[in-house]
Amino acid sequence: MEKPEQSPDSAEFTTRAGGGKQGLPSRHTTVGPERAPHRSFLYAMGLSAREIAQPFVGVVTTWNESAPCNITLSRQAQAAKRGVAAAGGTPREFTTITVTDGIAMGHAGMKASLVSREVIADSVELSMRGHCYDALIGVAGCDKTLPGLMMAMLRLNVPSVFLYGGSILPGTFRGKDVTVLDVFEAVGAHAAGTMSDADLAELETVACPSAGSCGGQYTANSMAYVSEAIGLALPGSAGTPAPYESRDRYATAAGHAVMALLERGLRPRDIVTREALENAAAVVAATGGSTNAALHLPAIANEAGIAFDLFDVAAVFKRTPLIADLKPGGRYLAKDVYEIGGVPVVLKALLDGGFLHGDCLTVTGRTLAENLADIRVPADQDIVFPTTRPLSPNGGLAGLSGNLAPDGAIVKIAGLKRLSFTGPARVFDCEEDAFAAVMARRYEAGDVLVIRYEGPQGGPGMREMLATTSAIYGQGMGEAVALITDGRFSGATRGLCIGHVGPEAAVGGPIALIEDGDLIEIDADRGVLALHVDEPTLAARHARWQPRRHDFQSGTIWRYGQTVGPARYGAVTHPGAAAEVHVYADI
Repeated sequence: MEKPEQSPDSAEFTTRAGGGKQGLPSRHTTVGPERAPHRSFLYAMGLSAREIAQPFVGVVTTWNESAPCNITLSRQAQAAKRGVAAAGGTPREFTTITVTDGIAMGHAGMKASLVSREVIADSVELSMRGHCYDALIGVAGCDKTLPGLMMAMLRLNVPSVFLYGGSILPGTFRGKDVTVLDVFEAVGAHAAGTMSDADLAELETVACPSAGSCGGQYTANSMAYVSEAIGLALPGSAGTPAPYESRDRYATAAGHAVMALLERGLRPRDIVTREALENAAAVVAATGGSTNAALHLPAIANEAGIAFDLFDVAAVFKRTPLIADLKPGGRYLAKDVYEIGGVPVVLKALLDGGFLHGDCLTVTGRTLAENLADIRVPADQDIVFPTTRPLSPNGGLAGLSGNLAPDGAIVKIAGLKRLSFTGPARVFDCEEDAFAAVMARRYEAGDVLVIRYEGPQGGPGMREMLATTSAIYGQGMGEAVALITDGRFSGATRGLCIGHVGPEAAVGGPIALIEDGDLIEIDADRGVLALHVDEPTLAARHARWQPRRHDFQSGTIWRYGQTVGPARYGAVTHPGAAAEVHVYADI
C-alpha cells in the first residue's frame, strides 16, 4: 500500500484561509490523531494528505433527470470543482432534490413544489453540518432550487457563491419565439376549439428545444436576477443560457471566488443586508418578474434574521419603475437580455436611476456599484430602458391589502391593460374544481374566480395555478375575469391574478368566508383587495366556519403543514436567525 505523502495536519500544509485549519469547520473531521478514522474514509475516496489539509468546499447541485432546468448542472459542477482546486481548496460534490414546477403543475404533485424549497435548504444544511465543510458553492436550475440554496447559504453563513444553471433557448412556432407558457395557454385554446390537435402536438414538441430553465421572466429567471442583485452571484453569471459551454467559465470563477471569500472571511450575512434585499426586490419589479419573489425574499431574509415581509417587498415594488420588456407581460426572453449584456445591464440602469443601494457588498469582494462601474446600457435596443423612460413608473408587481387580505396579497401587473376589477365571486375549494369549471366554460365574463384552501397550511403546500390561469387565457378570457387565491401563481401567469391572500382559508381568514355572488373589488393601482360584505354578516359566517381536514395526514407534506408559517413572512418552517444561539460557520 502506498504511504501517504504527509500527515494531514503537518505544518508543511497551509491554506489560503490563513494557515492550517484553525477556525474552519473541517478541522473537526481532518485534524489530529483522533480523526485518523475520518481521514481513512477520505483516503478511500482518493484524496491526498495535501487535499485533506486544505479547506473543504461543498459543491451542491440540483442535478437530476426530472427536467431540462437541471440537466446541465453536473457539467457545471465539475468546472466549479476545478476552480476550487486551482485556488487551493478541496471540492466535495453532493446533490439535493428538485421538484420541477412545469411537470408538477396542474395536479396534486404541485403540493410538493414549495415544500421542496425547505427540503433543499434543510438537506444542504445537514450535508454541510454532517461533513463539516468550510465553504459552499450552490448550482441551481428550477424555481424553488434557487431560493432553497440561497436560504441554506444564509443559514450556514459559511463563505458561499451561488451559480444559476442558465435559461433555456426559445422555441420557434409559426415563426415566433415560444416558451412552455405558450403550451399551457394552448391547452385552453384547444379546449375552446381554436387550436387543432395537430397544432397542439407540434407546439409541444418545439416549445422547449434545449436544456435550461424556463426562458421568460418567470420564477427561475426572476430569482437568478435576484442572485446577482443581492450579491451572492458573480456579475453576469445569471444571464448565459444553459446550453452554452461558456457557462463553465463562470463556474470555474465561482470556485476561485469562494476561496477568496474564505481567505477574507467574508460571509453571506455580510452581503445580504436589508439594503441588499431591497436591491433584490427592485430587480424583480423592474423586470416584471415572478410573484413568487414575494415569498422567497422574506424567506431568505428570515435566514439572515432580517425582518422583511410581503409588505416590505411590495413597498419596493411600488417605488421601482418597470424598465424591462420581458415575457410574460412583455415581448422578450432571457436570451435577449443576455445578448445585450445580461443582468448587469438591468442593474446598471437601476443604479444610474438611483433605485439601487450601490454600496452593498458582493461575492466579488467589491460593492455592487464597483462591479457595475464599466457597464453601459446599450442605446440600440428596446429590451431594457433607462429609468428616465420606463415602461411604467411603478414596478411590474403590486401588493394589495384590505378586509379580504389583512396580511396582504400580490399581483403581477406588467403588461396588464386593466388594473381594477369588481365582480361577483365564483368560489372553489380546490384548484381541480376551478380547472374543471374553466375547461367546461362554467364561468362568465365579469366573474372573480376564488380558489381557496390552497395556502401553505391548508393545501398543504401552496400550489401554483398556472394550468387554470393559462386555460383562461387560452380561451380568450384573460382580461374578462379575475382570479384570487390563498395559493400561488407561476411566474409565467398573466392576467389579473391575485395570490398569497392572507390569512389563508385554512386558519379562518376572510377568504374562507366568501360565498358565491359576493362582490369583490380589486384595485392594483390603489393596492386594494376588498370584500363588499358587511362586518355583521362576516362575523356570523365566521361563527359558523369550521376548519377543513385535508388528505395529507402523514408524511412530508403533513409535517410541512404542521410547521409552516404565513405567506406574508415567506411561508417558512423555522424561526430563522433571529432565534439563533449558534451559527454553523462558527463551530
